[in-house]
Amino acid sequence: MSALKKFYVQRVEAPVGLLTIVATEQGVCQIHFGELKKAHVSAKLARAGIKPEWVEQDTEFTQTAIQQLKEYFNGTRSSFTMELDLIGTPFQQRVWTELKTIGYGETKTYKEIAEGIGAPKAVRAVGGANNQNPLPIVIPCHRVIGSNGAMVGYGGGLTNKELLLSLESSVKIS
Repeated sequence: MSALKKFYVQRVEAPVGLLTIVATEQGVCQIHFGELKKAHVSAKLARAGIKPEWVEQDTEFTQTAIQQLKEYFNGTRSSFTMELDLIGTPFQQRVWTELKTIGYGETKTYKEIAEGIGAPKAVRAVGGANNQNPLPIVIPCHRVIGSNGAMVGYGGGLTNKELLLSLESSVKIS
């Protein structure tokens, strides 16, 4: 039996295009590039035992997320302090926690992330968890690159990954 959970949805235009912000009553749980595909997300949540109720409504969490994202894109914020409600497997959560340790304007490889969580042979699994990151930008999966330094994979598209890395390398926040 699935537990009913409210998901509050708001949108903001950003230099990377439309971002859809989703929050629960515990915090921000998802940021989508473009419009939210509710049917796809609902199916994913159902596998986690959650039945979503979608509410088009602003909340304190969505307002905070939008404000902090605007500050990030304006070059006045290098880290995020919003409340989060991460929904994922224990392995994914370990990877996402490790991603948050990558400093603003820095990059790490998938191998370095795997080593950072104590699973040096789990490079492909780290890539999979990175791909499932529900909070791109906030949990900076755009800062993960291939071992050869190449820009590889990004849910928001490689152009946006390069834009985010370029923004971070050109802005010096004191």
